[in-house]
Amino acid sequence: MSFEALQTFLADDMKAVDAVIRARLHSEVVLVRQVSEYIINSGGKRLRPVLVILSSGCFGYRGQAHHELAAVVEFIHTATLLHDDVVDESDLRRGKETANALFGNAASVLVGDFLYSRAFQMMVSVDNMRVMRILSDATNVIAEGEVLQLLNCHDANIGEEDYLRVIRYKTAKLFEAAARLGAVIGNGNPAQEEAMAQYGMHLGTAFQLIDDVLDYSGNSTETGKNIGDDLAEGKPTLPLLHAMKHGSPEQAAAVRHAIEHGGLEDFQTVLQAIEETGALQYTREQAMREIDIAKAALDALPDTQHKSALIQLADFAVDRSF
Repeated sequence: MSFEALQTFLADDMKAVDAVIRARLHSEVVLVRQVSEYIINSGGKRLRPVLVILSSGCFGYRGQAHHELAAVVEFIHTATLLHDDVVDESDLRRGKETANALFGNAASVLVGDFLYSRAFQMMVSVDNMRVMRILSDATNVIAEGEVLQLLNCHDANIGEEDYLRVIRYKTAKLFEAAARLGAVIGNGNPAQEEAMAQYGMHLGTAFQLIDDVLDYSGNSTETGKNIGDDLAEGKPTLPLLHAMKHGSPEQAAAVRHAIEHGGLEDFQTVLQAIEETGALQYTREQAMREIDIAKAALDALPDTQHKSALIQLADFAVDRSF
């Protein structure tokens, strides 16, 4: 199943999810509607909602809660984007102006809060305490991850484990929750639920690692963000950590200076260090390791079209150029 075939396979479900999203975005406050609709409709791969749909499908789920929960995880994800772009002072996402660039920081933060609270209203409507616990725990861990990332900014002394911890908290946790939710509403057994959670967590980790690669090798038209944004913000991502560890003393010093001071003055020097130390290939290999673990977790599930689609989704996560 190609990625295009995967999209076709999920077309009806994703239309239903989009209908829920549009309905739940309603607010009597005009600015809330404007900002929410702008960010939700500005593109994105909808991977987290897809995970809920595919995971529940692995267990033959036939109700409507998977569409509601798919919209919930998309709202939580969108709220984090709104807040992240304010913290990072970003002006481009998915090839368009960020909401904070268009509407201002205050509106972005407050509408992010609206999306979080709307997500919790929707959780309650599903009337399943396990679902509420999974999503509330995930939201809390994501917030911790955002603070950890803030603390790590401009710190050239963090190690790979420190960085991976940020990824697992900030990005992979919602992937994990989305995959686990499908098993919960599909009445999977404890081993199957844990398998889905492991799949989601390792998939999310790999996805972020590839984002780190694309920050130094992608095409801004395809990625929808400015190349070198992470460096400009002083984020010590894995390619930088590897280049600093394995480069010459001069290269290590240049990377360290770039992390500690931010900006793009050292971009070409840093890019050369990344290329000469094989940092991007190393990061891709770490992502592939995560994907191998994710796929192995699926052995606990019966063979179905939905399981095949999860395997294809894992391949897409590391093969993509956007």
